[in-house]
Amino acid sequence: MLAPGIMISACGLLLLGMNNKYSLVINRIRILDEEKRRLLMKKRDQQLSDIELQRMSSVERQLPKLTYRIKMVRNAVIFYSLAVGFFIVSCLLIGFNIINPQFNISQLAIFTFLLGMLSVLTGVGFACREVMKGYQIVMIEVQTNETSKLTI
Repeated sequence: MLAPGIMISACGLLLLGMNNKYSLVINRIRILDEEKRRLLMKKRDQQLSDIELQRMSSVERQLPKLTYRIKMVRNAVIFYSLAVGFFIVSCLLIGFNIINPQFNISQLAIFTFLLGMLSVLTGVGFACREVMKGYQIVMIEVQTNETSKLTI
């Protein structure tokens, strides 16, 4: 009963971090979308400067990547949550097996624990993909800033 309990706590920490990241990415999408909308409104009324055009291009390249990134965060959260569910079921099965040993459901408890571990592993995979996508997005921003410095 100890291992599933520890894994519930571990997944709680992973979920806390991912939910924080989810909020940050959503806010970033909203900010960039608002900036894009503002630049489009300005473009309709007057010509944009070179820096504004570069910024518009940067925003347009970042938004699809951020959308992909938020899906990875969502998937990680879903799989971490599933893992918690499997670990809770595993704890309940272990407890039930202790109370009623004649049913001998220890193998089912082990199976649900392993499903939980598989869910954690899948969530970690999505989290790794999200981190790599985050790096790509930052590189777009850095490259745009470097290009802007050259044109000034």
